[in-house]
Amino acid sequence: MAKAIFPGSFDPITNGHLETVRIASKMFDKVYFVIMTNTNKKYLFSETERLHLASDVFKNFPEVEVISRPADLTVNVARELGASAIVRGLRNDADFNYEREIAAINKTLAPELNTVLLLTSPENSFISSSMIKETAMFGGDVSKLVPNIVAKALKKKWS
Repeated sequence: MAKAIFPGSFDPITNGHLETVRIASKMFDKVYFVIMTNTNKKYLFSETERLHLASDVFKNFPEVEVISRPADLTVNVARELGASAIVRGLRNDADFNYEREIAAINKTLAPELNTVLLLTSPENSFISSSMIKETAMFGGDVSKLVPNIVAKALKKKWS
């Protein structure tokens, strides 16, 4: 069984993340959607809230399992789960350069793991969690950019 992990902070989940999971689930038998911590980010949603949102978003995806590993290296999580690949989504060339550096570090730490970079479609190529949070904070409608449950959670956070 081919397994992959899709790690990220997912604060919040966007349609770009959803698209990446849809593509990855066609390539792998099992995709672990792994909620992790990025020490450079300030979070709007707690780890528990992100876990609940993701579990709801992917409840109808039998090949996707949502888990949380806030204090660990991505390669350790991949090894623990028996994954052979780390999936990452790309929106643009800046993402590519950033992801290439992370992939190089991961390859050094775990030569047996491969990183799979998946391109988003043009309609999702401009979406970032940071932009979603800022737009929602000022009352903007993000319902076309995130799953419905996430749009509701954002509205609740800022009301």
